[in-house]
Amino acid sequence: MSDNPQPVSREIPSRRDFLKTSAVVGGGLLGGLSLARSAHAGADDTLKIGLIGCGGRGSGAIKDALTTKHNIKLVAMGDAFEDRLKGSLNNLQKDEGLKAKIDVPQDRQFVGFDAYKQVLGSGVDMVILATPPGFRPIHFAAAVEAGKHIFMEKPVAVDAPGVRAVLAAAQEAKKKSLGVGVGLQRRHQKGYIETIQRLRDGAIGDIVTMRAYWNGGGVWVHPREQGQTEMQYQMRNWYYFNWLCGDHIVEQHIHNLDVINWLKDAYPVRGQGMGGRQVRTGADYGEIYDHHAVEFEYADGSRLFSYCRHIPNCWDSVSEHVQGTSGTADISGYRIAGKDSEKWRYRGENRNPYVVEHDDLLDSIRAGKPYNEAEYGALSTMTAIFGRMCTYSGKALSWEEALNSKLSLAPAQYAWDAAPPVPTVAVPGHTQVV
Repeated sequence: MSDNPQPVSREIPSRRDFLKTSAVVGGGLLGGLSLARSAHAGADDTLKIGLIGCGGRGSGAIKDALTTKHNIKLVAMGDAFEDRLKGSLNNLQKDEGLKAKIDVPQDRQFVGFDAYKQVLGSGVDMVILATPPGFRPIHFAAAVEAGKHIFMEKPVAVDAPGVRAVLAAAQEAKKKSLGVGVGLQRRHQKGYIETIQRLRDGAIGDIVTMRAYWNGGGVWVHPREQGQTEMQYQMRNWYYFNWLCGDHIVEQHIHNLDVINWLKDAYPVRGQGMGGRQVRTGADYGEIYDHHAVEFEYADGSRLFSYCRHIPNCWDSVSEHVQGTSGTADISGYRIAGKDSEKWRYRGENRNPYVVEHDDLLDSIRAGKPYNEAEYGALSTMTAIFGRMCTYSGKALSWEEALNSKLSLAPAQYAWDAAPPVPTVAVPGHTQVV
């Protein structure tokens, strides 16, 4: 295979961790305010931001937001774990370039499952939602109800009921003219944008097949500590439990799947696949697979061959590729080779897309024309969940079956002494997913 492995961005495990949160919405704190008042709340035109989820990903996201050209300030933080919040705040305050934009006194530091409600009630204009994705539908709905602008990390759910909840909240956000960004930063990356546009304009004719990869060595494990409850252990190791993460096909491979959906301006209509646990078989790895391979079919008959793997010492690639009727393209490498046209490669600027995605959202809010990325964020999340449903069940499924599934992965209760879902490794041919 001629594909050059692409370096994995800083976006994986180092840029995320934990969370907090519980039951659904808090009250309508800013629901009645105009866009102008909620977007420019301070007399000095400072946009006040709250961070919900202070692990690696949340810390990275707020740092990216504070690095933009906009007049913003971090004023509140919330996490399930106090050490995560304190560690994040301490590290941010050590950055001399950011110190002046951070004002989070003790009374605006919130810990526990309900910390998100307290952040939303602390006078912020905008929130960054960066907890493990199992909490995203709850937090997003609450933030919309509270009338806040939102940046939420991907994926935005871990099951079909969660996706449907996000889609419903997205409509409410539109009614309130709230800005919503989703952390699928490739859509804000100049090289990707121009490559996708050229392909849409017919640079390689009709798209026939696509390939997408997120193959790497895997992520961290935090050993069980004496005295931990099962809920604490699973939340510290959220990546390996589906109610929190959704499996790595959802957590990471969503980026590649979203690129193909973006190119097609569509979502798969059918899928089938296979996967399993070949290397990560111990209890420390919860219930997720270490490899997935899915064939997705789009309505026009084109096929996407999707692969993701967490196994060390193997061929690694994080990339997207397409074959057309008159050429090929390496989307992630910004290269097009048309049979009937000259070869092309993007050589323009490439600003840090993690900063650009925040700049773009804040630009839209400041201009009074906030955009809303929640719908495609939810449907690309659903594409990844759809793939997991295919590999776990071993069945050929339709998009409608997957999206309408009533199978919820959520625990019955969010509390440290509550019992989280029991990890159950899927067995193709036996596991029910719809």
